[in-house]
Amino acid sequence: MELKDYKSRKRKLVGVVVNNKMDKTVVVEVSRSLKHPMYHKYIIHKKRYKVHDEGNGCNIGDRVLIMESRPISKEKRWVVKEVLKKEEPIMALEEVGKDDTGEN
Repeated sequence: MELKDYKSRKRKLVGVVVNNKMDKTVVVEVSRSLKHPMYHKYIIHKKRYKVHDEGNGCNIGDRVLIMESRPISKEKRWVVKEVLKKEEPIMALEEVGKDDTGEN
């Protein structure tokens, strides 16, 4: 059996980065929609994971694929496998001055 053919048994999840203020760690929020058994409405369950990001390459809003790993610290048991979609940075609007208020 070759190593290429071996399928990893580790769980993989897709989520959005909501916090990247720590060094080599990001917080990823994973959303799942489940149908309520009695009321038949879809309910969104969200869970946050602390994920190891070795290169500090993830920014807030990025969509990432995370994979289960050995325990890295007290709360980190996941690593960033790849960034699926980079979020474009939003340019901050300049402060509105007296001339920009629209009054004559």
